[in-house]
Amino acid sequence: MKLSFIVLVILLLNIQILKAQQFEVSYSETAFKGPFTGNVLLYLSKESNEPKNLTVYPCFRMEVKNIKPNQNVTFTDSAISYPTLLSRIERGEYNVQVVWDLNKGGRIIGLSVDNMYNDAVKIKLDNQTELFKITCDKVVPERIFVESKFVKEIKAPSKLLSKFYNKPITINAPVILPKEYYEQPGRMFPVYFIVAGYGSDYHHYSSSESSDTLASIPMDTIPCIKVYLDGNCPLGHSAYANSDNNGPVGDAFAYEFLPDLDKKFRTNGARVIRGHSSGGWTVAYLLTHYPKLFVAGNASAPDPVDFHQFTKTNLYKDSVRIEFVDALTIGKIPEGEFKYDLPNIAKSIEDVIYRGEQNVSFDAVFGPKGKNGLPIPLYNSATGVLNKEVFEHWKKYDLTQFLVSNWSKLERDLSGKMRFSVGNEDNAFLNFPVMMLEKEMKKVNANIEFAYYPGNHFTVVTANYKRDENAFLVKKYLEWLKNKNKKQNIY
Repeated sequence: MKLSFIVLVILLLNIQILKAQQFEVSYSETAFKGPFTGNVLLYLSKESNEPKNLTVYPCFRMEVKNIKPNQNVTFTDSAISYPTLLSRIERGEYNVQVVWDLNKGGRIIGLSVDNMYNDAVKIKLDNQTELFKITCDKVVPERIFVESKFVKEIKAPSKLLSKFYNKPITINAPVILPKEYYEQPGRMFPVYFIVAGYGSDYHHYSSSESSDTLASIPMDTIPCIKVYLDGNCPLGHSAYANSDNNGPVGDAFAYEFLPDLDKKFRTNGARVIRGHSSGGWTVAYLLTHYPKLFVAGNASAPDPVDFHQFTKTNLYKDSVRIEFVDALTIGKIPEGEFKYDLPNIAKSIEDVIYRGEQNVSFDAVFGPKGKNGLPIPLYNSATGVLNKEVFEHWKKYDLTQFLVSNWSKLERDLSGKMRFSVGNEDNAFLNFPVMMLEKEMKKVNANIEFAYYPGNHFTVVTANYKRDENAFLVKKYLEWLKNKNKKQNIY
């Protein structure tokens, strides 16, 4: 009797899949000669005309093998789905796009070079038995950076990253020159690095995409070369850190990018650096791991620098992600979905958009690589449970613990060079790990500055906030310049 019931359930589920909403998708031979093995994503949006370019939902994903041009792949309720099954999404009009992800680079799947896609198609969902056919005949082109008088592009070849990815890799950035660069052709300039947070893109400075092509703004009254680092990589933001998933990005930046920059532009050997959010964590990482390369840096509202406070969760103690528990408590996670009544429903948007999003970005920098080539997640997205084995790998990226363990070695090259600033009401609770770091640094008498301001992650960046940050960097540069001139006078 029990066996008969199970068979009946399976038959009913199969009938449901056959009757469910379906999208039959393929790609043309002109777009890609194939065969294709990888992930295919289906994006639907009622608002966006280009849903593939954004993190929108509902969205769906299938992993396929050896699909040839014009061969159909069918999206049904068997696809990985968010926030619900394909047959259960709200009725109405949608813009629809499909992307075949070759994963050749680029953070956003829908904008990654050479990926096949279709121009958005507007459809109307009336019932659950409709079949829509979509052929992807477009290819995402490579973004060409268009230089201007003051903004140049540097693409520094990296043997380290090329070996890791087994293909040619460069570290790219815009270099923004001061007007004095042309007015005083014999003059050398300090370099001011700006590290963007998660989601930014250095192509903002391309003259084909922006009018932001003016000469660099002086550091106080000091003309400087500015370099904008966006950290973009296929898995998110690299944070310019050495990692199992993104490769030896830190070493490539320090030992390949910087020498290439110095070779191609008139730099004077001084480097200051600032960054906000993921860019702030980058500043802290680079200064603590390559302190001799920088004069000073300001880490603004950095991603968690102490894993005793990782967005409310104590990774050393808590077994479940606190944010997940909060979401259950206030009803953000549908109760039925949490109970696995529909196994193809993803518990997180990042289970569908499987690379390039924020949590995957953290896993890529801090975590080990899985057998499937993707980072092993710290959290189970369905239960919120922490993987303690994975966290063992994360520990070496706890910058508080790194500084405490290595301060005696770092003090000579790092003392007085580093500053942390953050808002007291940070949206991601990033003020708390900074406070923990300060407490531990006081115990070892570390000469590191800490500053706290009114405001959250975004409103904290006021004119006063930026002025204090800039004053610190200017002060340290002038100290470096004075010491340099003193040494030159000796000889």
